[in-house]
Amino acid sequence: METSMIECRDVCKSFGEKVALDHLSLSIPKGKIFGLLGPNGAGKTTLIRIINRITIPNGGTILFDGRPITQEDVRKIGYLPEERGLYRKMKVGDQAMYFARLKGMTVREAASELKAWFEKFGIQGWWGKKVEELSKGMAQKVQFITTVVHKPSLLILDEPFSGFDPVNAQLIRNEILRLKDEGSTIILSTHNMESVEELCDNIALINKSRLVVAGGVDGIRHKYGNNHIELVYTSGEHAVVSTDTYKVLSDKSDAGRHTAVLAVGEGVDKQEVLKRLASLPIVINSYRELVPRMNDIFIKLVTEEE
Repeated sequence: METSMIECRDVCKSFGEKVALDHLSLSIPKGKIFGLLGPNGAGKTTLIRIINRITIPNGGTILFDGRPITQEDVRKIGYLPEERGLYRKMKVGDQAMYFARLKGMTVREAASELKAWFEKFGIQGWWGKKVEELSKGMAQKVQFITTVVHKPSLLILDEPFSGFDPVNAQLIRNEILRLKDEGSTIILSTHNMESVEELCDNIALINKSRLVVAGGVDGIRHKYGNNHIELVYTSGEHAVVSTDTYKVLSDKSDAGRHTAVLAVGEGVDKQEVLKRLASLPIVINSYRELVPRMNDIFIKLVTEEE
């Protein structure tokens, strides 16, 4: 059974008449990458601020590793906010040391860990530069390092790929996966659904301050599938036609090679469909279930809520 790093129980938060979180309950498994999704204004940032104890909820409970979260637990959290917070006039090295010390590291520990991270990211020459001398992507690297340098058990990353070119975005992805392999729990708040599919084990979608759906990424993608199959086959004269077990929705042909989409009947075993197709005078090149992308599911659920 999975254990939770963060458990939200009936969490509520209002700002005047504006309800930001409405009795929200969800569980974030330990050692996983958890996607926190939702349109702008859904309540994601409010939840993140409550977990970081920047904001206090009006009601409900946040458990950290099985017990009510305390201010001391915040030292075990690494938080990369969407609004980056480096001091532009301060030197990079001094600033990195300052943030590491705030998280409880000694001067020696901080210097050793920061040196290793700066070397890994190839930015040793930036130590004495002021932040205002750096490009947006360079500053992003520095802030990522200051977020993870104290080896937090929980990482909260809000749009971590913003400002990065594809090469550096992949570098950050690799580091996120490595940190997960080393035991960190990671909350990834992003609108990039491709990153969600690539990185996340579980997700929660929040809209209008409430939880819409939560669970494993693969399970949710299959849940919202429409029971369609993509069949790629080669045929000289015969094309696949609809039967009582499946309906041919489309069939595009190019020099005898067909790509067809089949709608499988409710309750019909897809393996039985494959056996039936195999009996036809065609050569099956590939046969796969068409599972919707997270981007399509996101749009569908948010639109339905609207």
